[in-house]
Amino acid sequence: MRWAALRLGGSEFVSGFFDDFWSWIVTATAETSWRELMPLGLAGVFVWGLWLYRAVLSRFAKPVVNDYRTTVSVVVPAYREDASILVDCLDTWLAQDPTEVIIVPDVEDKEVLERLAQVRDPRVRVLAFEHRGKRSALGVGIRAAKSELVVLVDSDTRWEPGLLAAVQMPFVDPEVGGVGTQQNVYQRRTSVWRRIADWLVNLRYYDYVPAMGRAGAVACLSGRTAAYRRSAITPVLENLENEFFLGRRCVAGDDGRLTWLVLASGYKTVHQSSARAMSMFPSSFRAFVKQRVRWSRNSYRCYLTALYKGWLWRVPLVTKITVFQILLTPVTMGMALAYLLFSRLELTGRGVILVLIWLLVGRGIRGYSHLRRHPQEILLLPLLAVVVIMISLPIKLFAFITMNKQGWLTRASNRIGGEGQNSASLGGGTGTGAGASRAPAAAAASTAHTAPSWAEAQQS
Repeated sequence: MRWAALRLGGSEFVSGFFDDFWSWIVTATAETSWRELMPLGLAGVFVWGLWLYRAVLSRFAKPVVNDYRTTVSVVVPAYREDASILVDCLDTWLAQDPTEVIIVPDVEDKEVLERLAQVRDPRVRVLAFEHRGKRSALGVGIRAAKSELVVLVDSDTRWEPGLLAAVQMPFVDPEVGGVGTQQNVYQRRTSVWRRIADWLVNLRYYDYVPAMGRAGAVACLSGRTAAYRRSAITPVLENLENEFFLGRRCVAGDDGRLTWLVLASGYKTVHQSSARAMSMFPSSFRAFVKQRVRWSRNSYRCYLTALYKGWLWRVPLVTKITVFQILLTPVTMGMALAYLLFSRLELTGRGVILVLIWLLVGRGIRGYSHLRRHPQEILLLPLLAVVVIMISLPIKLFAFITMNKQGWLTRASNRIGGEGQNSASLGGGTGTGAGASRAPAAAAASTAHTAPSWAEAQQS
């Protein structure tokens, strides 16, 4: 009887709480005229409509499955990389049996060269090169490649089993020039900023990218791991290496640039969700912000160039919408916040709380793709909401104003590994946990190259 009474009392308490809460919402909403909320309502319908459009299209996208296989060259530019991370990643690439792996480290990366010299595998080629930016190293590696397909990989990215087989399958279509992969953060639990980054990555690769891939025009094939038809990229390689924006040579943003060069050549760029790559992301707030600034600068240069060249008008509607939303995010969010702060809309204490609830609920709904995989991280929802606003306004505005400032930000000549992205930041070993065996020690071929005279940009 006692437990029955407690259960009855508990249900009455919960019921009473929700009744009071609903009454409070009705009262708070009534304090504001619907006419004053109309602009925000219309903007909300538009933004939510765009999100729903892409999310639904993404749900209909399916990975390509077939038996298509061909020769594959893996090209890896490496600059001041943590040698332990690079060799660990190399294991995951070799385990999937590519035709060759071409690693292009800087001539001053002594520890990397020493560790690679211990790899006894005839498929590995090491081309030591005086780096003048990542693009110059990519050029060396791509020109040395001999296979039909070229897979470009960041030096701190590991492959999940089956990636290489899966990423080849879409190339059965001769119109496909590039294939992107599913992305996630390596050892995401080692930092709150890696958890946030993984959340944002999941939203991109579950809700946006598949929709563009289904239409045959992914706006940016992430350089962490992307495959290209060699015949599609060799004719445009010079344009990748020698891109100038407002008179300055471009250093970063190679992946977006190459994607649009391939699209402009008449090829499709698609997404293969069954090919998963795991990349190192910053463990600190400072490095997280720097990475976002760099990415935002790259996006502005890349998409404004595509708009200026007329390339954007040739791609499907979903890609156009995505690009314009990325370009206009600071404007749309800034106008919404300005309206709330400076219009006649009177935000009472209740109104402020309602806005916060609306913000969290909206962000939670959009975060479904991540939360269904990591439901416990709903506790991070307030932090994520703040981070999204931070990226959309101050970071993107700063990036827009400084978009032509070239540099890598998270990598420097006097530091090993990216900032907050070395093996020490993992708080333990760098093992993949996939059971990949370490290649036995011996000497791999290593050829020194000098930088071409045109490569002036410093990677910093």
